[in-house]
Amino acid sequence: MNYRSRSVESSIQALCAYFPVVAVLGARQVGKTTLVRQIFGSEYETVVFDPVQDVEQAREEPDLFLANHPGKLFLDEVQYAPELLASIKRRVDRSGEPGQFILSGSQNLAVIKNIAESLAGRVAIVELHGLSYKESMGRPADDFLQRWVSGDITVSNAEGLISGGVRERAEPPPWFDVVFRGGFPGTLDLPETVLGRFFSSYQQTYVERDIRSVADIGNLQLFSRFFRLLGALSGTEINAAQLGRDLDIDRRTVLAWKSVLESTYQWTEVPAFSRNPAKRIAAKSKGVFSDTGLMCNLQRISSPEMIAGHPLQGRIIETWVMNEIFRICSAWNTAPGFYHYRSVGGAEVDLILEMNGKLFPIEIKSRSHPSGRDIGGIKSFRETFPHENIADGLLICAAPRAFRISENVLALPWFQLS
Repeated sequence: MNYRSRSVESSIQALCAYFPVVAVLGARQVGKTTLVRQIFGSEYETVVFDPVQDVEQAREEPDLFLANHPGKLFLDEVQYAPELLASIKRRVDRSGEPGQFILSGSQNLAVIKNIAESLAGRVAIVELHGLSYKESMGRPADDFLQRWVSGDITVSNAEGLISGGVRERAEPPPWFDVVFRGGFPGTLDLPETVLGRFFSSYQQTYVERDIRSVADIGNLQLFSRFFRLLGALSGTEINAAQLGRDLDIDRRTVLAWKSVLESTYQWTEVPAFSRNPAKRIAAKSKGVFSDTGLMCNLQRISSPEMIAGHPLQGRIIETWVMNEIFRICSAWNTAPGFYHYRSVGGAEVDLILEMNGKLFPIEIKSRSHPSGRDIGGIKSFRETFPHENIADGLLICAAPRAFRISENVLALPWFQLS
């Protein structure tokens, strides 16, 4: 498999020059281990932990383990040896040197069981997502979104985009092909005919290996059904009580299982935006599944062509764009806040970025010829919050080029987002 450069590489290198511990966290198989080895080569000794075997007695004798490894250490899948964290803290407090440890894990450090003491103030955390579109194509990012949020590009000065001055180096692939494959590095060189096998194996390993190690799930078969059903609800507000009735489990179990998916980076919650304009907006968060390739597989979608016209087409496309934005923003020094908006009357904005005191509304559509009707949610958002500092909006779509869809909303092709 050919390595694809990641936008967070320079951030990780810089953080290792200032923090004694850098943690690279993300879902299984998003490329954490490969990324660290690509950046640092043999500079760090690598130890890979296991949920069953106590590697070098790291769990039983954490201080002895570290004494046997006095140099720089890359501790891979550290969630399987949480007892080490207190010992790591003591070592870095004694030396104070930056770049002593790199940790990787597929479970959020904040929820690792039996953590003795926090590494707060000593650790820099980098969340690694799947590959962005530009990363998967081996192309440098154009940083459109960052330039948009910084104010360098607005609807009024986007002539370069609108006139076609910013072009792809080659014709982009069909959007559904990109969405169907998802962002796991391991899928990129696989023929389409075997992608289903990859994702089925991923699901089985995730449920039978990862879930067993982080939660006491009595019925793994039922949890697999929950995983599949929740994937179908990506991009929507989750009604835990209704979901529980569909699976014959109670609401508390739904919330607990959803929390497990969040802690293992399979699910992201996006809260509703509110400055408390009483009763004019819905206040539920909505969820986003981590990967559209896995999402399609869980919904028994067998090819990119089957996405078109599928009942979940809109949710799948929305999920891809939101994950693309999460990936892009993960490389920024300061991450924006993420929200969504839905009025009681049903007007929606799929995603809102909050940065530097401004709100950036983003609508997502899979069609290639969007119209003014597709930005009604952004208009409603402005009317509901007239005193907020709301910047120009974006409509991410399948149009072949960018164009002004209104005086304050730019329609942008999906392939120009990064």
